[in-house]
Amino acid sequence: MAKDRPVYMGPRLRRLRRELGLTQADMASDLEISASYVALLERNQRPLTADMLLRLARTYKMDMSELAGDGGAEQTARLQAVLKDPMFADIDLPQLATGDVAVNYPGVTEALIRLHTAYREEQLALADKDAQGGQNEEPGDAADPVAESRRFIAARRNSFPTLDDAAERLAAQVEETGGFAGWLRARHNLRVRRLPTDVMAGSMRRLDRHRDAVLLDDALDGASTQFQLALQIAYLEMRKDVDAILKDGQFASESGRRLTRRALASYGAAAILMPYTPFARAVEARRYDVEALARQFGTSFEQTAHRLTTLQKPGQERVPFFFLRVDPAGNVSKRLDGAGFPFARHGGSCPLWSVHRAFERPREVITQWLELPDGQRFFSIARTVTAGGGGWGASRVERAIALCCAAEHADRLIYTQGQPPVEPTPIGVTCRLCHRGRCMARSAPPIGRDMLPDDYRRSHAPFGFSDG
Repeated sequence: MAKDRPVYMGPRLRRLRRELGLTQADMASDLEISASYVALLERNQRPLTADMLLRLARTYKMDMSELAGDGGAEQTARLQAVLKDPMFADIDLPQLATGDVAVNYPGVTEALIRLHTAYREEQLALADKDAQGGQNEEPGDAADPVAESRRFIAARRNSFPTLDDAAERLAAQVEETGGFAGWLRARHNLRVRRLPTDVMAGSMRRLDRHRDAVLLDDALDGASTQFQLALQIAYLEMRKDVDAILKDGQFASESGRRLTRRALASYGAAAILMPYTPFARAVEARRYDVEALARQFGTSFEQTAHRLTTLQKPGQERVPFFFLRVDPAGNVSKRLDGAGFPFARHGGSCPLWSVHRAFERPREVITQWLELPDGQRFFSIARTVTAGGGGWGASRVERAIALCCAAEHADRLIYTQGQPPVEPTPIGVTCRLCHRGRCMARSAPPIGRDMLPDDYRRSHAPFGFSDG
């Protein structure tokens, strides 16, 4: 009697684990097996038994058909598609050999696929850049998942009313049950447990399906703890709303889609903590005082500033803001545009903007009037924020965030109250697009201007260029 062929599905198991945001140790704990056994399964050095398939289905609440093995057929097909690239045309690559590599060396296969994908993304980025003449695009935007996600959010002015409505209903339910812990217990039979950082093994939050618990790093401060619980609720309850929004987008990469999904889930979490209607009322009552609003809603300065960019619900609009977060080296790690500002795609590169000097005055709100080369004026506030920490020796990251609104709205902000008229600071979108000739902070000459020789005259500005 012939025996059934063993089922190997290492790459699929690895992909499932990563989609769930789990480490091998996390999955091993959930399935009550060793981490080394998970590693062997993922490397196709052990077959996936029927018992293990059942455990996976029960633990992660999945249909068996989603987990059924394909004997490496999917991975083989992906590798064969890659090897059809014309760059491999002169190499003899039999299908049987390709199948053997895919099944027996899944790690090598995944590495080849990733390498080829990166190569193709760069090719597409270069092609798109050439097609658009390099105008209004950052290098690599065409295949950059971060830029892709930013475009999706910015095109909708960072406003998603369906998520606001769903979050407002959830917030009311949470309040009725006495808080997040009570709601999670009543709705999903999940306990909330805080564990030491070393036990969490690099995770600040993890949904432990096996033990029916939401695990949190006990080093998190109060605002971060609340946000992580709200975020878990968003993933549990707002999946359909998020998926419906994502269907409206065109994503060139799966990473771009996943980053956008994460951004929408975070949007939902913030909306649960700061429900639209009461938050919008409080914003007007407190005249956009970010620190006061943070105290009222138990959120951090950054979370509150972030939420202020989302208040564009039709019929209930508030001041439109642009949000920027930078590190001490000037790298932009977050950019949100709720107003369609002209520097939304390139903002943060001008060193004259106070957001770059906020590190000199930690945790102090710094105000500034700004003027772009075309005469448009804006008002901004900037302040440093800290991520991480929570104990001696714990890693910390210092960043600065800026909130900016058009000058016409500035009188609604408490930060302009009683201020005498101030001459705005002239800033540029970016040095390459700024044509101010006397800027000593300039790092590059503007596009389309000829450099002047300095044989007989050298200006204080780093570059001299013609007027024509």
